[in-house]
Amino acid sequence: MSIRKYYNLAKKTLFPICRSLTGKGISDTLLIIKKEFPTLKIHKISSGTKVFDWIIPPEWNVTEAYVLDKNNKKIIDFKINNLHLISYSEPINKIITKKKLFQHLYSIPKKPNAIPYITSYYKKHWGFCVSDKEKIFFKEYYKNKDKFRVLVKSNLNPKGNLTYGTLTIKGKSKQEILISTYICHPSMANNELSGPIVSMSLINYYIKKKNLDKTIKFIFIPETIGSITYLSQNLQELKLNVIGGYNLSCIGDEQQHSCMLSKYKNSPSDYSLISAYKKLNIKYKEYSFLERGSDERQYNSPGIDLPISSIFRSKYGTYSEYHTSADNFDLVTTKGITGGFRVAVNAINILLNKIIPKNIILCEPKMDKRKLYRSFSNLAVEKKKNITKLYMDFLQYADGRNDLEIISKKIKSSLKLTKKIYYFLKIKKLII
Repeated sequence: MSIRKYYNLAKKTLFPICRSLTGKGISDTLLIIKKEFPTLKIHKISSGTKVFDWIIPPEWNVTEAYVLDKNNKKIIDFKINNLHLISYSEPINKIITKKKLFQHLYSIPKKPNAIPYITSYYKKHWGFCVSDKEKIFFKEYYKNKDKFRVLVKSNLNPKGNLTYGTLTIKGKSKQEILISTYICHPSMANNELSGPIVSMSLINYYIKKKNLDKTIKFIFIPETIGSITYLSQNLQELKLNVIGGYNLSCIGDEQQHSCMLSKYKNSPSDYSLISAYKKLNIKYKEYSFLERGSDERQYNSPGIDLPISSIFRSKYGTYSEYHTSADNFDLVTTKGITGGFRVAVNAINILLNKIIPKNIILCEPKMDKRKLYRSFSNLAVEKKKNITKLYMDFLQYADGRNDLEIISKKIKSSLKLTKKIYYFLKIKKLII
């Protein structure tokens, strides 16, 4: 079964990789995915490139990072767990005091056994993370006069790149379903690799299908700056073609299913996801868009306005293992992944089967030159219905956000007649 295959790939091969916004870890992860799916395209955008209001940061790579005590013993070692190092730490090689070390040492007192995940992407800093038990031990065991050597062999290359991957499964229509997940978190299973596992399983499922009604595009990106970069490079095409899609994150544990709908909760993606939960008889929790925190916030931003919803099991920030070393493959299971996959594939299938017309004429089309003001040829018209008004009403709601069922309700017409209007206006090249 493909889910188990990609689960094992993530657990054994992808999990140990040190990933961040940029760098070798991202590139290596994409190359591993490309071995599974050779049609994956890998894109590189230069550090320093302006992407909307942001700047792509320098490419960060690290080869070694540790803390030595007075006896030359490594008491913290990045090679044992890459969460020990704050992501994007600048290079350092110094002998420092215990007080100075503790100014750069982070733990979570409420989670004494877990190493926290901390980043400093856009501010120069360095630091190490340990469990609170370790931190307490260091505090008690070492004297204030003791010295420590701290070494971080990292590089921040202003001439580097941000890397992301895309894979397109073409359908009969240019209308596109966008599936987004991120690959920037190191050594965490739910808040990182569960999304790529489900995405790979979905690719494996749909790549074998023939005659898909719509195109499906999968993207593997670093969170936030990756989606901003992708949108800045492809916005015009995305706004023209995307009729819906899903951001996949924290989708692999066995806890409650949950989701976040698009900003106004009225997109085809929203209706399809809710229908999928109902079809599968799954109780789910819906989070307010005000509680956003992943890439759904970029896709729904003003001026972007892509109808993208998010699918979770336990939403980021709501489970105790979040952003710690406890977010591992004890938490994420094949059963949990399978549950997330079933929701995603059902939502996508429902979205694939929806007819979502889009007007291709800006402003109101001039209908008399198309001889469409009085009647449709061979089109059955309901009694006392003004067909001219009906197709004008239809065009008003054919904005790429409404399927035929919604449009039929909006224009107070039967679904049967609404379908006939759709096919007729498509022939007349007024909608796609």
